[in-house]
Amino acid sequence: MNDTVLIKTSLFQKHLDLGAKMVAYSFYEMPVSYAGLKIEHQAVRENVGMFDVSHMGEFTVKGPDATLLLQSITSNDVSTLSDGKIQYSCIPNGAGGIVDDLLVYREGDNDYLLVVNASNREKDWKFINDKAQGFNVTLEDTTDDWTLIALQGPKSTEKLTPLMDVNPGDLKYYTFMRADILGTECIVSATGYTGSGGYELYIPNSKASEIWDALLKADVTPCGLGARDTLRMEMGFCLYGNDIDETTNPIEAGLGWITKFTKDFTDRKRLEDIKAEGPARKMIGLKVLGRGIPRQGYEVVHESGQIVGTITSGTMSPSLGYGIGMAYIDKAFAKPHQKLSVRIRNKDIDAEVVRFPFLQKDK
Repeated sequence: MNDTVLIKTSLFQKHLDLGAKMVAYSFYEMPVSYAGLKIEHQAVRENVGMFDVSHMGEFTVKGPDATLLLQSITSNDVSTLSDGKIQYSCIPNGAGGIVDDLLVYREGDNDYLLVVNASNREKDWKFINDKAQGFNVTLEDTTDDWTLIALQGPKSTEKLTPLMDVNPGDLKYYTFMRADILGTECIVSATGYTGSGGYELYIPNSKASEIWDALLKADVTPCGLGARDTLRMEMGFCLYGNDIDETTNPIEAGLGWITKFTKDFTDRKRLEDIKAEGPARKMIGLKVLGRGIPRQGYEVVHESGQIVGTITSGTMSPSLGYGIGMAYIDKAFAKPHQKLSVRIRNKDIDAEVVRFPFLQKDK
């Protein structure tokens, strides 16, 4: 992949036709906004929006040892999956960090689809292939075969159902099915990155424009990566490259729930020890009490003047109307209601540690 020439998704011209502001993101030219971040964010929270997220990577893992391979390289327990189920997991790097976080789809016995982050596609592909040596598996990178549309918001089922001959609303969270959309077989997945419900639609490239247009005609709001970021931050969802990376471990990142010590996997002993001892720092939420927006890299300060952490993701929450940040904080200061400050342009702005998600479901 040549990062000097940006890749265009199958929907690229659709974005231009809608007047989207385009940016470079993970080797792709992607829409960051259309009508505006706040409008798009609100559409997903209250109605329905859709995102072109075709930059995400898709790998298939098949063969007699597929389950064994995934058990050995991912932190979650793949053996608990049944056909049509999905699992959130991560790939430990062997040094206490994270190669990537990903979704594992079980299509059948020893037949899986992995969905990985766009920025990590080449790295993940090499890592998994290296680890697959000695396993009886077949790996295929199918990323370029798919267009991925994330249809998100409380009215997603209402908008998608007329395009299908089955009811997608029958899908439970973190399950999927292969079903026709406008007569073409797609993968319909009850997943998303917004906390507002909805689906992720894996569509053959040749059909993507027709399905995009049909959703537009149904008054679905097109949304860009800007709103996707504010939506995920309100839920406290980690973004690889910001909140987790090769230097962070899943225990400190609050991902202990996808780290299962009931089986053997890369870094099991190391992570088990960290969990037993307690991590030196923890990923927490910060509600900014004063005026200011926390940004990645800003220091978090105790009233004593001690720097106790660093912001990894931050924004002005469109739903809540105040600044929110995700940060790694020394464990002694990581308790809810702890009063701290965020250093914004050499001024310490009052903040408070809060639990995720920032946006509660009853709000």
